Amino acid sequence: MVPPSALPASPLASVPPAPFRFELPDGLAAHEPPEKRGLTRDGVRLLSVNRDGGTPTHTRFHLIADLLRPGDCLVFNASRTLPAVLPAYIEAVKRLDPHDQAVGTGPIARGDPTRKNGIAKDRRPSDAPRLQLRLARRWQDESWSVLALTGNEEPWRQDLSGASLVLAEAAGGGTAIGAGLGLSARVLGRDPNINRLWKIRFSLQGQDLMEALSRLGDPVRYWYASAPWDLDYYQTVYAREPGSVEMPSAGRPFTWKLLLELRRRGIATAFLILHAGLSSYLDEEFDAGHPASVEPFRLDAPAAESINAAKARGGRVIAVGTTVVRALESIADARGRVHAEAGNTRLRITPGYALKTVDGLLTGFHEPSASHLDLLTAFLPPDRLAQVYQTALREKYLWHEFGDMNLIL
Repeated sequence: MVPPSALPASPLASVPPAPFRFELPDGLAAHEPPEKRGLTRDGVRLLSVNRDGGTPTHTRFHLIADLLRPGDCLVFNASRTLPAVLPAYIEAVKRLDPHDQAVGTGPIARGDPTRKNGIAKDRRPSDAPRLQLRLARRWQDESWSVLALTGNEEPWRQDLSGASLVLAEAAGGGTAIGAGLGLSARVLGRDPNINRLWKIRFSLQGQDLMEALSRLGDPVRYWYASAPWDLDYYQTVYAREPGSVEMPSAGRPFTWKLLLELRRRGIATAFLILHAGLSSYLDEEFDAGHPASVEPFRLDAPAAESINAAKARGGRVIAVGTTVVRALESIADARGRVHAEAGNTRLRITPGYALKTVDGLLTGFHEPSASHLDLLTAFLPPDRLAQVYQTALREKYLWHEFGDMNLIL
C-alpha cells in the first residue's frame, strides 16, 4: 500500500474578483446534447450582442450567417477531444531510479514470467487501490500531468510518487478489465506548477497510446450531465487532431451544411490547434487560484494568411471559443497581424486588456466563478456583460457545453 500523505499546501494565486456576480439556477444547465432534446446540433439558441450597443438579438444557431458579413473570418479550434478519464489501480510502489525504465516493483528480469508488457499477469487486482485519472495536459517529453481521484471523485490524498499504475478497471474475481491492452504508467512525482496534479509517463506513446485511451477512457463529464454520453457527443464535426482534455465546445453547434453555407456567403474560415486542458480540479477555491493553465497551440501559415487577409480587407476576425482568443492574442503583433507559430500559451485576459487581432467572439454561457468571464470583459464592459447575462437568465438560455450560444460582434 502507498503510505498516506496529506496534499501539500499551495498558496492561491492573486486572482481579481469576478467582473460581476450572478446565480445560475440548476434548471438552466443543459443536461444532455441537443440531439437528445429533439434538436439538431445547430438548432440551439443564439443570443447575439453588438459591442457598440443596441438591443440583443435572439435567434437560432443555424441562422448565424445572417449576423455575419462577407469578408469576415471565423477562426476555429480543430483539436479533437480525448477520452481523458481513465480507470486505474496501483500495482506497486518503488523508489524512482533514473536508470530503471521498467514499470513495476523491484528488479525485474527481462524474462520474468509473471509480467507481460509491463503488467503483472498473475496479480489479483481485486484488492488493489483503485483510482480515477483525469488527464490534464501533455508535455513535450511525452509525460502527462493528471488529476488523481478516488472512486467518489475526491482528491487522492496518498503519496503516489514512484507508484506503478495499471490502466484498467480492477474488478472482482481477480480480473483486470482492459489490462490486456498493455497500458501502464509510472508516477514521476508532483506537477511542478500545480501541486494538485501528478506527472506520469505511460508505457505506450504516439498512436499506440491514442488507441489504448480510446478503448479504456471516457470523456470528462461534470455533475450536470444526466447520462454518460459517448465521446462522439464531445467532438466538433471538424475536429482532426487528438489532444484536448475537454471539448473546445464553442464550435459544437456547427454542422458541415452550415460551414458550406458560410463559404457560399463569402465568410472565410481558418483553423488552428489548441489542446485545451482540464478546466476544473473539482475544488472551487483551488480552481479560482489556478485560472489559466499552460496549453500548447499551433497556427499554420495558410490559416495565418487567411486571418491577415480578412483584417486587410476590413473584415472581422471572429474567434470560435475562448481558446482561439488566447492563441491568436498570444502571437499577434502591435498591428494585429499573426504569423505561423507553435508554442504554449498561458495568456490570461482580464478587464482592460486591449484586443489586437480578435474582433468578435462566439462562446457559450459561463458559470459565475469561471475565469472566462474576465476574458469576455475584453469585448464588453463588465456592466454591459452583466446585462447580457441577466437577459440570458431571464430568457432561460441553457448553460454548459451542450447549451446555447452567445455571439459578441
